[in-house]
Amino acid sequence: MPKRPLSPVPFPPPKRVHTASEEHAHIQPQPAFDNILSDEIVLFVFSYLSQSDLCAVQRTNRNWARLSLDNQLWKALYISEFGRTRLRGVRGFIGRGDGREVKPLPGRARSEDVKDWKWMFRISSNWRTGRCSLEHFDLAVPPRFFSRTQSPEQTHLLLAGSLTVMASSSPSIMPTVLLSTPIHGPHTLSCPSTRLSVITRITALALDQSPPGSGHHGKLVCFLSTGEFSLFRVDHQVPSCSSRILAYQPAGRNTRTAPIIHAVYHHPLLVTLSQSFHLSLYDLSSDSVRHTQTLTSFTSYPPSSLVLSCQSPSTYKLVLAYAIPVYPSHWSVGATELVISASDDSRMTVTSTRTTRTVDVPQGWVDENKMRAVREQWDRKVARVADTQTDGKWVVLAPGQHFQSTTPVPELPFGSGSGISTPPSPLSDTAYTSSSLHTASGLQLYRLYLPSPVGSSSSPKLSYVRTLHGQIGPVSTLALADGRCVSLGMNGGIWVWDLEAGTGTEVSPGITGPVDNREEDDEECDPYDAVKLRAAVGARGSIVFDDRRIVSSHGTEVEVRRFDI
Repeated sequence: MPKRPLSPVPFPPPKRVHTASEEHAHIQPQPAFDNILSDEIVLFVFSYLSQSDLCAVQRTNRNWARLSLDNQLWKALYISEFGRTRLRGVRGFIGRGDGREVKPLPGRARSEDVKDWKWMFRISSNWRTGRCSLEHFDLAVPPRFFSRTQSPEQTHLLLAGSLTVMASSSPSIMPTVLLSTPIHGPHTLSCPSTRLSVITRITALALDQSPPGSGHHGKLVCFLSTGEFSLFRVDHQVPSCSSRILAYQPAGRNTRTAPIIHAVYHHPLLVTLSQSFHLSLYDLSSDSVRHTQTLTSFTSYPPSSLVLSCQSPSTYKLVLAYAIPVYPSHWSVGATELVISASDDSRMTVTSTRTTRTVDVPQGWVDENKMRAVREQWDRKVARVADTQTDGKWVVLAPGQHFQSTTPVPELPFGSGSGISTPPSPLSDTAYTSSSLHTASGLQLYRLYLPSPVGSSSSPKLSYVRTLHGQIGPVSTLALADGRCVSLGMNGGIWVWDLEAGTGTEVSPGITGPVDNREEDDEECDPYDAVKLRAAVGARGSIVFDDRRIVSSHGTEVEVRRFDI
């Protein structure tokens, strides 16, 4: 018997044995606003919303905020709004993909194949509205690299992904090229002349457009006023690892080699254009320089631009846009296509050329229809040309500011400070000015048609599209790529133009008048006086852009405007 009596409290009920056949009562969640619709239905409804509505519904709850960020929604919205699957303005191979990349789970997709379409939409919208951040470029070099003078010197700029390449045109015994990235500090490449104690200056830069053979290394060509040029191997991630490969010295200085004002490079082909409009071809294979051909034009003048594309491993297409004289002392624009291929002895030579002009005067007697077309072309001639740019599809002409002169001499294409020789044209006692419809701030837009030479009897054509109005004051220089044009005014104002839509947006108003709040003992030159000086001497600025930023320079001042904000 137990030592203690049992408690009179009854035992608890035994546990029941659960079987698979026994039904269980589940508690059903109450229908709510957040779970009444499936994700698929919500995404289908969201596909009809605009970008502003998608951003607004993110504040509803966490579930809708998650669904409104669906990448496929923003992809469809981006394509319908901007009509392409990439950011506009991308050049070459260097740099990251279009938009900020989304990191997927391992094994599902490669990161370079996945894009953040909402971020791309934001960047493209910033380009459309002119919204950007402003940064002043920190040169971090001795003051002698960019001395503040009143001479119309130019800063050469190039963009290669996150790398910025910059070189001053000021005379020096030791010209230098500055390489800078956001992560690493600036690095200087020396580009001295092979002639000892010779003062020279950098006249042009060219970046290799071909895919890199090893990782993040590319090639850069720097041209000197002596006719020499140097080839550098550039590390786009660590600029301090860049080095010079070779230096080329021509047999003698002549109009073919000095000075070089434009150059394009797609390894192994290097194309240079001199100030006297001599077009030279070089073969840089095997880290050696071989001059293969030189062409000359007596009807083409600067300012000009070059676009080089690779059609096949041994065939290239070069498109030039340039200023052409129009009787009696006016200017217009023309374009030429050159096909370059390797001959039997592996020499790069021009195999075919085609040329078109905006002003085409028919021969002989003409009827009323042809005369009406001639009058329309004649009204678009200008007294001066500030710049011409092309991307192979569009051609933009920027009229220059016309200065009245008591001496009846023809005006230079882009100012007396450029040093361009006056083309042979008849003198006149009349002070000719450009048409009132085409002022110094109105850009003339042309469409360049280059039909395939195989199986087509059509000739190339340069058709006038429209005049782009908006910028105040004369234009200094242009940059054109991928159907987008960026114009830099003499006053530092910047406009971005969508050539396909014909619309423009002001990014920076520039300097519009004298600064009133300057102190009297301030020795610094008034920025407005500097603007008038640049316009008087015909100084040209520099401007380049890619898919995310604009880098501009007027003399010593370099500014970076970023749109990925």
